[in-house]
Amino acid sequence: MSVASLCAVCESREAERTCDRCGRGVCAQHYDDAFGLCLDCGNSAGSGSPGGPSDPDGTGRDDVGDEVQF
Repeated sequence: MSVASLCAVCESREAERTCDRCGRGVCAQHYDDAFGLCLDCGNSAGSGSPGGPSDPDGTGRDDVGDEVQF
């Protein structure tokens, strides 16, 4: 018999994934498959995932606003 645990972020959905950094169980909505991190760790690590601290405009691009020099 297995006991399902709740997502450590939202505490309402079943934890289906485990963060590679902190080891917490999180639901699919609070897990970044590309980086293997929960959204809390992805945001604190500046993983570049859309909407994170290194992506303030949410586009997934880190070159927005960079000045091109010739």
